[in-house]
Amino acid sequence: MAEQPKSESFMSLVKKGNTSSAVAMAGNAILALCKGGAFIFSGSGAMFASAMHSLADAINQGFVFVGSVLSEKKPTRRFPTGFGRVINIFCMIAVIVVTIMAYETIHEGIHLLQHPAGHSGGLWINIGVLVLNIVIDGAILIKAMKEILKEARAPKATGFALVPAAIKNVGRAAPPTRLVFYEDVVAVLGATLALISVVVIALTNFALLDGIVTTIIGCLMIAVAFRVGYDNMIGLIGVAAPQDIEDKVSQTILADSHVADIQMMRIIQEGRYYHVEGLIELTKGLSLADADDIKFRIQEKLMTNPDIADAAISIIEDDGVNSWGKKHSDVLKK
Repeated sequence: MAEQPKSESFMSLVKKGNTSSAVAMAGNAILALCKGGAFIFSGSGAMFASAMHSLADAINQGFVFVGSVLSEKKPTRRFPTGFGRVINIFCMIAVIVVTIMAYETIHEGIHLLQHPAGHSGGLWINIGVLVLNIVIDGAILIKAMKEILKEARAPKATGFALVPAAIKNVGRAAPPTRLVFYEDVVAVLGATLALISVVVIALTNFALLDGIVTTIIGCLMIAVAFRVGYDNMIGLIGVAAPQDIEDKVSQTILADSHVADIQMMRIIQEGRYYHVEGLIELTKGLSLADADDIKFRIQEKLMTNPDIADAAISIIEDDGVNSWGKKHSDVLKK
């Protein structure tokens, strides 16, 4: 068994916490203060509700950040596979919060459809706050998209190319980064729709638009809750690593000249890390000491990947049957 790891300092764990959730927490706290000030000056009930929404988002993201910090704790004797799935638990709780907020938003939207509020005072204050909302949440969204590419080890992208690149790789990002990404997509869309609604109502007095926009935002939040909830549910159960990760690991193992075949390999994803278990076949005629050296060499090579938390490799002598090659011929050809 591996040696008991030394105790980690609190600050060292905080530094490893998810950057996107920390930035989102700070951004939403600023927005909550600004919207609260706008409510005091304008008396808008919608602005008060929006301020409470941003405050809830700030608390939610702070909660997720704490979960990301705890998930970085090193394995212990009692928890030998580490704490990677802790973040899935925290994200599931965050999903419950989002779902409750979505219900309240839809409820308010239906109420506004039945009883349109019409134009309220403080038009320019409301417009200014919503523009600030778009700018801050847009900056958080850009940060989250960059974090997605970083965590997925994908090539960097800039400008408009960042959007499709982030969408393509979002499934391989850490759970809190995915949560921030999905929430801020809705936040930016919601603030944009709200801004359009405020301007249109001021110009045309089409009060029903407020209820329509509010209901649409609530439905988008429900979609986010379902998507994030599903991702974290399978994460808690224990999900296999993406195919490209399995391909890279198998290529690393088969690159060793003494490896004849891979009889079995299992890669489980926990949080943003992977646990590798494998049974490999070595060429015939090796001494036990040489075979052990090869096994340890392969394990060390796998552990150079920062996304792999541990690698447990077992060895047997080549049985003459190319098991991995029959199932994964495309990998062997690369």
